[in-house]
Amino acid sequence: MQKVFIERKFRGLVPLPDTQDAKYIFGRIKQAYANHEPLGIHLLFHKQQLTRLQTYQKGGAVEELLHLELYIALGTVLDFNTDDAIQLKNSIELTNDTAHANFNITKRVTLINKKHLGKTHQSYLFWDIENFSNIASIFADIIEPYNIPDHHIYLAANPDSLYLKKREWEANLYDYGKTLHSFQFIKCDHGKDVADNILLDNFKRLNLRHSSIYMMTFDRELKARFQQACHKSNNLFIMKG
Repeated sequence: MQKVFIERKFRGLVPLPDTQDAKYIFGRIKQAYANHEPLGIHLLFHKQQLTRLQTYQKGGAVEELLHLELYIALGTVLDFNTDDAIQLKNSIELTNDTAHANFNITKRVTLINKKHLGKTHQSYLFWDIENFSNIASIFADIIEPYNIPDHHIYLAANPDSLYLKKREWEANLYDYGKTLHSFQFIKCDHGKDVADNILLDNFKRLNLRHSSIYMMTFDRELKARFQQACHKSNNLFIMKG
């Protein structure tokens, strides 16, 4: 936490994010407040940045969101209006789907097969898109940060799910320049758990060693089956809950 002093008077505490520009932004906002300058998001971003933030940002604009949260926290402590920052923050989260992503991915992905990370050489994603279809969060928190190549991403879906969801999935993937067939995608047969079995069969066939493996599903049985089939040299990450 960072103490906030204005003219040597303690006004409160705010969380200071661990970014390169956080201290500069903190000081700039304090100075503008103390000098009675106009306050607003122009203190955080120039016009070109504001324009860019209206579209999808690789990585979900995480750093920009942290700076907005700092500004909003200072507004609470110093009692100035932060409606413009709140509006921009909501817009960025909607565009990048990071509000959902932060809940479902960042806070919930867990190393399940060991207590400490082992050294790995490559990463794979096994994605139960029927059961967990938040495409933006998968890209922002898994695929992009860990540079998982398309040919290491495995998906499967049955005909019923494809009929109902394919247009939605393809529309969301279009933002990333991808389609379902950009990946190791398999259209499987009808029937319960068929897609799950195909994902598991592909995992077993690869016989991975010293790899980081991300299993994106809420299906408890599929998580357990992956854990049982996973070699001890791998790091296996699953969704909690």
